[in-house]
Amino acid sequence: MDTSLPPAIDARVERVCRHLQQAAEEPSLQALARLAGCSPTRLHRLFKQAIGLTPKQYAAALRAQRLRDGLDSPASITDAFHEAGFGSSGRFYENAPRLLGMTPGRWRAGGRGETLHFAIGQSSLGSVLVASSRTGVVAILLGDEPEPLLHSLQQRFRHAELIGADPAYEQRVAQVIALVEDPARGLAVPLDIRGTAFQQRVWQALQQIPHGQTASYADIAARIGAPRATRAVARACASNPLAVAVPCHRVVRRDGDVSGYAWGVARKRELLRRETTAKA
Repeated sequence: MDTSLPPAIDARVERVCRHLQQAAEEPSLQALARLAGCSPTRLHRLFKQAIGLTPKQYAAALRAQRLRDGLDSPASITDAFHEAGFGSSGRFYENAPRLLGMTPGRWRAGGRGETLHFAIGQSSLGSVLVASSRTGVVAILLGDEPEPLLHSLQQRFRHAELIGADPAYEQRVAQVIALVEDPARGLAVPLDIRGTAFQQRVWQALQQIPHGQTASYADIAARIGAPRATRAVARACASNPLAVAVPCHRVVRRDGDVSGYAWGVARKRELLRRETTAKA
């Protein structure tokens, strides 16, 4: 987790962030408010505006990071969950799969044991790589050539078993390519969306932008209740692993400029053109 703080952050929020980064256990909102010198309601509002998360969500993200770091170290799983601030093994094993996306044992093994099916197809916008877990589509990557897309998938899921050349998976790829060709149609397949709490909120807001319309990064920040987190919203858009299905191409600068796009600005312009044409 990136613990760097936005520039010119409110001193009260910074004080609380630093305290949470050092705290072994999650303090109550009332205790944090006393530390900040303001009411719990005001702290909650200031914190969410500055960080994009509530104090509770921020503390949970820190705990998840400490847990991942502990499990990556030579320490025992018991030491790892105590270090992360879990008071009992029951709470740890209840919450660990949600925090890690898998069981602690599988994480300790480096994520080995997860199987992802993938295939690469061709669209009018270039190569399209689609990968799925047992839950749903976990990655849609766009590019000029297949090889860099496969390398990107391997980097994103370093310890997963990747299974390609599965004829039964070709239908899923065809559905995704149809979405790329006509992004207004939507994708009627389950998604396995993985990200931080803040990224999840941003990506959910992106999915609510109607096709043929755009929103600015500032608009999205306001919609998720974090109007000062425009830069963090832009980073979340750039980190989106599900091109078109999570439509980060619909987010533009306040002046209407298409700005950057992980899959290339030319593709972003073309996706927007296709949606506008379909809407007309």
